[in-house]
Amino acid sequence: MSDVTAKPAAPLDEVMLAMDVVDTLRHRQDLAVRELGTDAKEKQLLDKLRDIYHHQGIEVPDHILREGVAALQESRFVYDPPKPGFGTSLAKLYVSRKSWGKPVGAALVALLLLGVGYFGVWQPYQNGQAEQARIELAEGLPAQMDALYRTIFEETKVQQAVADAEALRSRGKTFAAEGNRAGAEQAVADLTALRDQLRQEYTLRVVNRSGVQSGFWTIPEINTAATNYYIVVEALDSAGNALSLPILNEENGEVEVVSHWGVRVPENVYDRVAADKLDDGIIQINEVGRKSDGFLEVEYNLPVLGGAVTRW
Repeated sequence: MSDVTAKPAAPLDEVMLAMDVVDTLRHRQDLAVRELGTDAKEKQLLDKLRDIYHHQGIEVPDHILREGVAALQESRFVYDPPKPGFGTSLAKLYVSRKSWGKPVGAALVALLLLGVGYFGVWQPYQNGQAEQARIELAEGLPAQMDALYRTIFEETKVQQAVADAEALRSRGKTFAAEGNRAGAEQAVADLTALRDQLRQEYTLRVVNRSGVQSGFWTIPEINTAATNYYIVVEALDSAGNALSLPILNEENGEVEVVSHWGVRVPENVYDRVAADKLDDGIIQINEVGRKSDGFLEVEYNLPVLGGAVTRW
């Protein structure tokens, strides 16, 4: 039934002409559509419109002119802007995508790359580093302590080295269990130093060369009635090279690594070395002691009092 009663669509040319009529009526102030009320006024308006198009060389049928007048009165062919709202904003954003699309797209790509880099590369790397550090602290460092302790136990010839190594290992493992990496690493360093000390071999001799004193004496500040006597020594390896060793300075309590130092001796030993040098400028009996492999301390050939100084 709707197909029978439906009004056939107007040809495109007629629609365009009707739209043009509406546009003409809007822009011509002398064509007052609102004043229409009688057939005479409508006929007068149609005559004016017909005359306008006639002068343009266009013949517009009356039904088209009437259609244009009716369309203007009914506000057809009038654009009503959409009301503000979320949908309208999205539509405007879509229409203007050429102005913001490339920068936003580039920013999204950059964020994507940054996210992939952080979550896909940096974070796994950091997690791996943290896990590696945890394993090293929990397993690696204690294993190093055990290995160093076994080496010291097998190579030492004195029980004191074993006791010292056991104390260092026990303290280091406690640090490792507590998560104290610095303390655990220090224990490994101390065990390594103890092992190296055991392996050292050198001869302790009185220094007898130009520019270096062979001996000296001092008066302690805390006891001006006393006199301390020192002979200056150096440690020479099997090839005759001087070694630099950590020496505790008894005057200030600091450990310094030096190539020669003063060993405190009794006055008679100091006098004997001085007389030996004054005799012909050469100290014949110049070997003070010897450090052998597997031992911690020097085995002295001359009486010593156990103190040393690094500066004088």
